[in-house]
Amino acid sequence: MPRFVAFAAAGAMLFAISGCGGDSEAKKEAEAGRGTITCSGDAIQGSVGLPAGFPELEGVTFVKQGDKGPTHVVDGYSDESLEGLYNEYKDRLQEEEYTILFDELEEHDSEISYKSKDGATSGQIALRATCDNDNVSVHITARPA
Repeated sequence: MPRFVAFAAAGAMLFAISGCGGDSEAKKEAEAGRGTITCSGDAIQGSVGLPAGFPELEGVTFVKQGDKGPTHVVDGYSDESLEGLYNEYKDRLQEEEYTILFDELEEHDSEISYKSKDGATSGQIALRATCDNDNVSVHITARPA
């Protein structure tokens, strides 16, 4: 019987360590360094504090904003497609004469790194198509260049 108890305890410990059960895929991605994942929520009223001329896309709902040191962070979501959001942000940034520093479109996520027209701000738009409700998470950072 002691051998069974030892095996049962070891099994319970492995289960606890493995983190089985509960964490959503979105949370796991966020914890892996891919940024905050936001799939729903109530819209922020007023300005979200992004740089002058930053594109405001119809269909994007911002639900949270704040500062992390010198970096301003805005989180939201959209019911538009990942590719559609990526293309619209990229096109609109270029229309506003922002510099695209890096961009990438993959199956479930994309990033666009930018520098503002006046060169005072740089940051990134991270889009994630990992929401259970089919929304696309929008995570934008802006910091002094």
